[in-house]
Amino acid sequence: MGYKILIIKLGAMGDILQTTPLLTALKREHQQSHVTWVVNPASWDLLNDNPLIDRLIRADSDAILRLDIEKFDLAINLDKEIGAVGLMMRTNAKTKHGFGLHESGNIYPLNELSEYAFDLGLSDELKFEKNTKTYQEFSFEQAGVKFNGEEYILPVDDAEERHAQAFFASAGVKPGDTVIGLNTGAGPVFQTKKWTVEGFVELADLIVNELGAHVALLGGKSEIERNREIARSVNAAVIDTGTDNPLKRFIAIVGQCSALVTSDTLGMHLAIGQRVPVVALFGSTCEQEVELYGRGTKITATPDCAPCYKQKCDTMKCMRRISSQHVFNALKEILT
Repeated sequence: MGYKILIIKLGAMGDILQTTPLLTALKREHQQSHVTWVVNPASWDLLNDNPLIDRLIRADSDAILRLDIEKFDLAINLDKEIGAVGLMMRTNAKTKHGFGLHESGNIYPLNELSEYAFDLGLSDELKFEKNTKTYQEFSFEQAGVKFNGEEYILPVDDAEERHAQAFFASAGVKPGDTVIGLNTGAGPVFQTKKWTVEGFVELADLIVNELGAHVALLGGKSEIERNREIARSVNAAVIDTGTDNPLKRFIAIVGQCSALVTSDTLGMHLAIGQRVPVVALFGSTCEQEVELYGRGTKITATPDCAPCYKQKCDTMKCMRRISSQHVFNALKEILT
């Protein structure tokens, strides 16, 4: 096996995708190596086809039993969840980077290079105002390697890619047509990431009327009514890609888009992983932590209260301040 590496990164899915570039750097640093990654079952499909992961393990009781016995040269835990730090402390590794669990019950940085990432979770001033590092930059630092623009690793299932191509063809999309995906939701946790329904409706009309492009609505189960309302309100036909697609199918659908308009969600990270240009809308979260690799633009609302990382908000004034014309102008720019 050579140099044995363990990565513990359980969730969330967007963070997992942002961590996959680390594999390229580690494999370059340790050319004769074997990488094991521990992940939550819900995120299994994001990683199970990754060519740089030699062994993928579900975070369950079997993983605990395995980590009690097996030995590694390097263990990296980038999660601050109790389950992850607990697993890290059960791991037998010569070197440990990232976060661990102290016998007092407190989470703490295991190595000096992880102190900055740890402090980001403690200081709003550092996270919201002073930090200029992307997630990749400070997570690579934790692992002891330098970020040099390594890309996400997100293979597409061949069968699902063919399915997505056939779906868009049946919806009237011809080869060479421009398809703009509108990822309208934000997941169940951070409702504050959502842009307005009115904004999406106005944007869709601009896309159809001024670009002559197709509009595809994307989302999950939480967006059923939202996407119906948008489709009813747009003055032209839109393509509803459905809200119950399995993860690998959703990845393939995103990959068929010419560009994606989205808030800071899993859909944004899937687009980055598929090299699809992105217009990313930020309100409650920190735009500086997201690396777009030069294939998109970020639109950031700037009221005094943003970013805030609140899960709910009565006013949502940060996202309401983002105009459809502003988003459309950004979209035109990344398409040229």
